[in-house]
Amino acid sequence: MSSGLSQSSSGSERSPQLWKGIIFGILIVCLVAFCLAPVMWQWLTSVKVNADIETTPNIYFPSRYTLSHYAELFSRRPFWAYLGNSALVSVLSTLLCLGVGTPAAYAIARLRLPGKSILLGLLLIVSLFPYILLFLGLLEIVSAFGVGNNYLALIVPYTAINLPLTILVMRSFFQQLPQDLEDAAKVDGYNTQQILTKILLPLTLPALVTTGILTFIFAWNEFLFALTFMTQETLKTVPVATAQLSGASQFETPYGPMAAATIVGTIPLVLLVLFFQRKIVQGLTAGAVKG
Repeated sequence: MSSGLSQSSSGSERSPQLWKGIIFGILIVCLVAFCLAPVMWQWLTSVKVNADIETTPNIYFPSRYTLSHYAELFSRRPFWAYLGNSALVSVLSTLLCLGVGTPAAYAIARLRLPGKSILLGLLLIVSLFPYILLFLGLLEIVSAFGVGNNYLALIVPYTAINLPLTILVMRSFFQQLPQDLEDAAKVDGYNTQQILTKILLPLTLPALVTTGILTFIFAWNEFLFALTFMTQETLKTVPVATAQLSGASQFETPYGPMAAATIVGTIPLVLLVLFFQRKIVQGLTAGAVKG
């Protein structure tokens, strides 16, 4: 009799847990579907024939598929050049951010600097400042120095915008490292540069990857500066080239090629995140648990 009661009580305890798991799973599926729906819609549009794209009401899952929009994307426009421009600007600005921001973050984290708290406050303010408000000032600077239609017109602003965030993130990681590592290295004869490059940087690799990817994504997706400072066709970046795709006539909107351009422009970012996903997770969770 008692065994039957215990089994019924255990079954009643498992039932709420089972329902909680089912509801949680449904919520996760709904959230993932909500996040991936725009990407899925763009991909379906990029492989639809024009007749299905222009049909009303919309055909969500077409029966006919084509890759002509991707072929048109590269045959009518120098899209490989656009990809190269975005890659060059993004890579160089990311390397500059990490190359300048990492030593600066180490100096703020470890060295005794006068006015350090004021400097940190300024960095925080600059990192939170809407970069769109810098547009008119940067336009005047670009015009004064005559660097329009030059990669420097994008590389320098992208680096300056992302540098405060890079310094703040890397500083927090340097502060989490034990001071004993540096003291032992100084006893062994290492100078400050050697301590940073040979000992600390390998330990902060997840932070470098995470910060670098955030900087790269910003530079890759930025639109307003690239639209204004790069007017030459062969120097345009992917977001600008995608927005300026034209149809066969001035009354036609090329939804198919635009969707294909969106997919092609997103693939490098997806591959980058997938390749460094372990380092990204380590970088995001490094400060969650103290050893």
